[in-house]
Amino acid sequence: MVVSGDLVCDVPPGAVAAAHRRHDAVVTAMFCSAPSYGPSDSGSSAGKEKAKKPGRCNIIGLDPTRQFLLHIATGAEVEKDIRVQKSILRAVSQMEIRGDLMDAHFYVFKRSALHEILDQKEIYQSLKQDVLPYLVRSQLRSEVLLNGTPGIEENRSEKFAFDKQVMLSQLLANASTPSFHELYALGPNVSHSVKRRTHKCCVYVASSSKYCARLNSIQAFSEINRDVIGEASHLSGYSFSAHNNIIDPSAELGSKTTVGPQCMLGEGSQLGDKCSVKRSVIGRHCRIGSNVKVVNSVVMNHVTIGDGCSIQGSVICSNVQLQERVVLKDCQVGAGFVVTAGSEYKGESLARKEKIQSQ
Repeated sequence: MVVSGDLVCDVPPGAVAAAHRRHDAVVTAMFCSAPSYGPSDSGSSAGKEKAKKPGRCNIIGLDPTRQFLLHIATGAEVEKDIRVQKSILRAVSQMEIRGDLMDAHFYVFKRSALHEILDQKEIYQSLKQDVLPYLVRSQLRSEVLLNGTPGIEENRSEKFAFDKQVMLSQLLANASTPSFHELYALGPNVSHSVKRRTHKCCVYVASSSKYCARLNSIQAFSEINRDVIGEASHLSGYSFSAHNNIIDPSAELGSKTTVGPQCMLGEGSQLGDKCSVKRSVIGRHCRIGSNVKVVNSVVMNHVTIGDGCSIQGSVICSNVQLQERVVLKDCQVGAGFVVTAGSEYKGESLARKEKIQSQ
């Protein structure tokens, strides 16, 4: 089982593993609904990401039962024409093409098969970009030694016209519904003693009721923080107040200061008078002055914000100091950075320059 460290979800891993074992698959990949803010692996600024239209994460092909992965296009291939193997279409009869699902980077592999591929395909560097597409492409002409037993390669010149009713009558003797892999493996000649070599690539599509997101960009970081105190509040482990927010008992609020729904105020943080916090997360031990507005933002720990500041759609890292009347919109401020009084930034990434010491 391989799970990316940036995956945030409440799908039980055992459910994916059970689907993998049930089909005796070489690989099972989990997919979920694509985020509304669109995919990003570039780490670009939130301001730039919001200007982009949400793109397709992947293009995948599923069998009619939505259990088997028949086609996958990732990266630059997503923008190209879709080319599907004829052998797959002939074997499965019909395919559902989906562009609304995100690869969760949650894979279950047959250990022996994965080791064999990595040993033989030394140029492969990525499970998503290399190994998974290879397994999907080769599932009807498998080169993987399942259970350590070599098989006979298929005769590629063979025709695919065969009596499926005869195949079904033989396979249904085992109390389970045969997959198209099993039908294809018997080949056009039912009495032939040699089966074609195939392997199964399965897919687990997470229910829309489950939360699934990847923390792979600044914008995703902001959105997931807000989700955890919003629609995915069950992931936070905190108890919400009657106002649908989380305010630590040790936090202090000034006169006429409001903390709206889906907000969080951490331990020991202080807000001055007439402040407004909306759909934002404020970490521990922050010192925030008077007349400060924080909207759709994440403020980490030990941050100092001066009077009259306005922060919108931004991520403020730990130990940052914002002096008086600073205006930030769609910005990221690196740890320990000092923003001088009266500064205004939009769509910027602010960070301290590291000094290179000569030896």
